[in-house]
Amino acid sequence: MFESLTQRLTRAFKVLTGGGRLKEEHIKSTLKEVREALLDADVALSVVKDFVRSIQEKALGQKIIEHLSPQQVFLKIVNDELVTLMGEANVGLNLRATPPVIILMAGLQGSGKTTTAAKLAKFLQEIHQKSVALVSTDIYRPAAIEQLKTLVLDIGATFIESATTEKPVAIVEKAILQARKQQKDVLIIDTAGRLHIDDAMMAEIKMIAQAANPTEILFVVDSMTGQDAANTARVFNDALPLTGIILTKTDGDARGGAALSIREITGKPIKFLGVGEKVAALELFHPERMASRILGMGDVLSLIEEVERKVDKEKAEKLAKKLQKGQGFDLNDLRDQLKQMLTMGGMASLMDKLPGMGAIPQSVKAKVNDKELIRSVAILDSMTQRERHNPALIANSGSRKRRVAKGAGTDIQNINKVLKQHEQMQKMMKKVSAKGGMASLMRGLQNKLPPGMMPPQ
Repeated sequence: MFESLTQRLTRAFKVLTGGGRLKEEHIKSTLKEVREALLDADVALSVVKDFVRSIQEKALGQKIIEHLSPQQVFLKIVNDELVTLMGEANVGLNLRATPPVIILMAGLQGSGKTTTAAKLAKFLQEIHQKSVALVSTDIYRPAAIEQLKTLVLDIGATFIESATTEKPVAIVEKAILQARKQQKDVLIIDTAGRLHIDDAMMAEIKMIAQAANPTEILFVVDSMTGQDAANTARVFNDALPLTGIILTKTDGDARGGAALSIREITGKPIKFLGVGEKVAALELFHPERMASRILGMGDVLSLIEEVERKVDKEKAEKLAKKLQKGQGFDLNDLRDQLKQMLTMGGMASLMDKLPGMGAIPQSVKAKVNDKELIRSVAILDSMTQRERHNPALIANSGSRKRRVAKGAGTDIQNINKVLKQHEQMQKMMKKVSAKGGMASLMRGLQNKLPPGMMPPQ
């Protein structure tokens, strides 16, 4: 999300050069580019007008602080306005109500509401250590209840049964009693979506909300619908006392208009971002971090939090001890490292949070994807435990390579690439073990891995 907007804003800021003050002609020229970039990103026109006007008022005549360039001063103004536009700070869930805290999920069909309900449950279990129950009131969409049940069982939460023959309000009342009896901390209610907003849908969800008396009513919306997402959220907000928004599919080709419009239009905070299909792919929305990403400065804090949350610390410690003992870095270790990257969202997710990525052309970014990662893992999975422990068995045997290539659905050339990659990683790990420095590893990584395995320099 925001790739095109980031690149256009980066180009626009280059107009600002030299002088002790921000010059009016340069500001107007830059703001024209900013305005067009925001409109192309599908930000609502009313939001764009107010945003540009506010920046112009703050930038005109702004003195350039010593050691700062006009670009840096203007960037700071734009950053502050973006943060204000998106809500100043993260607004968390209210979990202080009497258990079970009831969270009602609302939204149109296809917005990812059911998957998001499961993601939210996993987040509450892992981050807040809450016991969570979920129930579906979607008695209309085929297999909707089964879909939620499958997701809930996968994450180890409690699923409260419901049937298409029951009334939604009756389902809610039964679920609340059951969650209370089981002493659950949180009850998440997944509601039915429709292909479009209609009176019957609104009437039903109002009755559900009245029966549930939820602490949180979260509107789930597809970010790829642009400013239409904000307009739909406004309609829901008029009908229900929404407490927050969850933007889904932000890892796709969304232009960012929803994220920049929705708070201003509804007055309600974005609380979470859906950043992938997996149930762990849910992030807290931090306006200041998102502003930094939009302006090409990365989001290192979120990256650190993601590493803390998703990296298998036990495996990391075992690898560190193994290297310290001089036991070497084998293909099992390489497989663990590649799988860990995929768990963290893959290269696209990592690159999105690294500073300076906004300056890299989209054509270059497009070449950096997870296909190489996925193929390498498939190749390593097709090897035996003994082969992964002793890479020479594969390297010196054409028949073994052919067997592995067939099992992974690839060719021998790609087997050789993985073996070469392992050889390079092994050398780097020896340097790290010998010198004890991560800086040594990072220097070694530069230009060593094949395309798709590391971000461009």
